[in-house]
Amino acid sequence: MVKDKRILMTGNEAIAEGAIQAGCRFYAGYPITPQNELTAYMAKHMPERDGIFIQAESELSAINMVFGASAAGVRAMTSSSSPGISLKQEGISYLAGTELPSVIVNMMRGGPGLGNIAPAQSDYFQATRGGGHGDYHSIVLSPSSVEEAYNFMFLAFDLADKYRNPVIILGDGMIGQMMEPLELTAVSCQLSAEYKKPWALTGCKARLPNIIRSLFLAEGALEERNLKLQKKYKEIQKAEQRLEELFSSDAEFILVAYGGMARIVKGTVKKLREKGFRAGLIRPITLWPFPQAGITQILNRLHRKKHLPIFLVVEMSYGQMLEDVKLAVDGKAKVEFLGRAGGGIPTEEEIINKIRRNGKNLFSS
Repeated sequence: MVKDKRILMTGNEAIAEGAIQAGCRFYAGYPITPQNELTAYMAKHMPERDGIFIQAESELSAINMVFGASAAGVRAMTSSSSPGISLKQEGISYLAGTELPSVIVNMMRGGPGLGNIAPAQSDYFQATRGGGHGDYHSIVLSPSSVEEAYNFMFLAFDLADKYRNPVIILGDGMIGQMMEPLELTAVSCQLSAEYKKPWALTGCKARLPNIIRSLFLAEGALEERNLKLQKKYKEIQKAEQRLEELFSSDAEFILVAYGGMARIVKGTVKKLREKGFRAGLIRPITLWPFPQAGITQILNRLHRKKHLPIFLVVEMSYGQMLEDVKLAVDGKAKVEFLGRAGGGIPTEEEIINKIRRNGKNLFSS
């Protein structure tokens, strides 16, 4: 248990502390920049708090160790950065196929390939489209501050257990490396009865044995399994969409951004408002399920006022979340895009210039 206190932490450290307080008792990882502070924090503090830390010999080993720990009923997690997460994809598919709860942290860096160690958001497709083989989804949460990085760990482990599903924390080098003050709250790691796991492999004395598997060879068995999973994903889509909106009620421009990029966009929106321009922000918090319902509500609200805004999607990629925004807008409004990748970060000036070029003379007054 941690006493209530305010402390300065990096995003990586905040995620690690949040995970431990949320009841994570098994961590396996392998070093890679820009998330090494997370691994280092776990190495120091997990043994102090009745947890197990393992520096695995590879990313493949780490994700399969998480598989084993989760199968035994333990709250388990791993973390890495872009190319390391690519190596974990088969294991994540196995976790989804066997319905084993787990948390996977990805602090994205520039790619493709080994790329560089600068912040990027080019793993969006990998996270939200499954990433591995088969028809599956991971729940994807995207923090935009150190405080959210900490708080989201409680939500991540609860969602993982509630739905028996992998949950990905999709951050980036900016969120992982920045330091901000954080209020640590005293919490108990005793899990509620809601998260008991009668399916876990804990030894079968006095009960029938449990079986955890993703191999189904009998005719029709795998399709039946997939239909069961799809039903669960629809429940998640209905219940777990989350977003933040700012100044959207009268916006002529709605900027859409997530994670670290949303911090820059939020500052830009506030500056535009101060200058008298009606700009708003939509920040998806769940990237899967994407908050399509919330965007539809905003559009319907503006449509009733006989006003539809221009959407501007801003990403540290060349247009990945853009596809989900277009699907959510469904042709009802114009959607523009501004993106950079490979460590490039769209600036406030670039965002304003992009709006000016598409603003139908709104900036001429």
